[in-house]
Order: sequence, then C-alpha cells, then structure tokens
Amino acid sequence: MTNDFLTPIPHPAAERRGVRLLLWRDDLLNPALPGNKARKLKYNLLQAKAEGQTKLLTFGGAYSNHLAAVATAGRLYNFETIGLVRGEERLPLNPTLTRCVADGMRLHYLDRTTYRRRAEPEFLAEMQRQFGPAYPLPEGGTNTLALRGVAELIGELRQHTDFDAVAVAAGTGGTLAGLTLGLAEAAYPARAVSMAALKGADFLRTEVDELLAATGCVGGRYELHTGYHFGGYAKLPTELRGFIQQFETDYGVLLDPIYTGKLLFGVLDLIEKGHFAPGSTVVAVHTGGLQAWAGFS
Repeated sequence: MTNDFLTPIPHPAAERRGVRLLLWRDDLLNPALPGNKARKLKYNLLQAKAEGQTKLLTFGGAYSNHLAAVATAGRLYNFETIGLVRGEERLPLNPTLTRCVADGMRLHYLDRTTYRRRAEPEFLAEMQRQFGPAYPLPEGGTNTLALRGVAELIGELRQHTDFDAVAVAAGTGGTLAGLTLGLAEAAYPARAVSMAALKGADFLRTEVDELLAATGCVGGRYELHTGYHFGGYAKLPTELRGFIQQFETDYGVLLDPIYTGKLLFGVLDLIEKGHFAPGSTVVAVHTGGLQAWAGFS
C-alpha cells in the first residue's frame, strides 16, 4: 500500500536488480516544519516547556537545516531563539540564514576555534551568561531526546509497507541513530543505511554508537557509507547536480543539494552494485532541506 507520503521509484537500476525502491516524503508531513528536524525537536521542545524555558540556544553552519528548523519552531511555539553560527558573518545572508532571521532568530557568529568548544560545559555556561537562561540544543539537534522522535518513523513506515532497509543521509548521525533505535525497539528485522554528507565522516560511527548506548539500545543494526560526499558538505559538483535534475524529471521529486541528493545517488549506486538482495524493499527518507537550493546558482 502507498499513500501521498510513500512514493515508488521505479528506477532502471532497481528494476534490473529486483529491488523495490520507495521514497518516504517526510518533507511533506509538516509543511511549516518539514523533515527529520521536526522529529528531532519534538521531545526537546516538550522538555524545554516542562523546564519553564522560554529561549532556545543552538549551533550550526551557515547552511544548517537545523538552525532554520529551530528558528521556525521558535516562531510556531513561542520560544526566543539564538543561533550560534560557525564562521564569520557574510552579507548578504544566504537564504537559510535569511529565513532564520525572518523567523525571529538572533544570530551570533563564532570563529571556528571557538565553535569547536560548543559541547564543553564551561563554554555552554559562558553562553548562558551572555545570552541569558536558555534550553541548549546541540548542533544538528542530535541528542537522546531527538532519537526518540526519529524512532517513531519506524512505526509509521510499518503501517504502510514491509521493508528490509531504511536509508537516510547523515550529517550529525542523529537521524541514523534514531532509526536504528526504532528498529531495535520494535525488534524489526531491517537495517538502517546512511550516506554521509560530510567528507571524512568515519567519526560518525563513534557518535552513533555513543548515542545508541545512551538510550540503552541493544542490537541496533546500521550501515554508514562515507563515499558519497561529492567533495564535502554543501559541495554540488556537476555530476550531483545533473543527477538531482534528472531525478526530478523522471519522478517529479526535487531532492536537496546537501543531503537527499547524495542519499538517493548512494542508494541507487548500492542497488546497482548488488548491495541489497533481489526481492528487497528499500525505503529512502526525504528529510527536506529544499530551502538550501536558493544558495546555489
């Protein structure tokens, strides 16, 4: 069974290899706050409310979908928002940061050396003194509460189809860890598969393992593929751009240039290489981020 959020992708590579490829449109579920970011924020926002916090403080790069999502969540749920941005201010602001400001976020820029301290308790305390009491959200929104929100996607998928693998793009590893958690807790015999959007992303395995351990997850199965970064985060070479354009022509779905373009390219390449057994069903998750296109000519 399919619905508006589960789209068959009859790509020639999938048909040759006997693999059923589906695209889950998480980008359509909540138009105001699309994609996996809404899932990551769900229980964090509830926790912030429970603590009586009225301000959210978080981190991200200049093209961060997470910063944009936190700014939108602040507008929708009546939180002040502060975004600590990696690097120097560049004017005019790119479309992602322009959206953040339009949603009421105060931007503060950190040089890269200072930004590396973002997880240190002393630095967070310093930021609390500078900006006032706030609920801190890590880069990418990835923490144990975020995993709980992402894990709920497994139950939603199972209402519509059986599957052997669920595939996502990886930035901080939180969505991958959340899906792995959801599969493990449901004792569902499928694997989570991810394509790293960053160059040199082998460190994400440690990050994912630590996140899963913090939730008490046992027996989670996941794969992280690091060869589909196309030169690094926010890089859009001709090959990737052409793939995204052809995908939209063929299937009527626009992928974003930072995450989901790399995801679908990687999934189809793995299918072509026989990574998934004939007869398998693979669900790729479209996590949104389409506002990033405005930053690419």
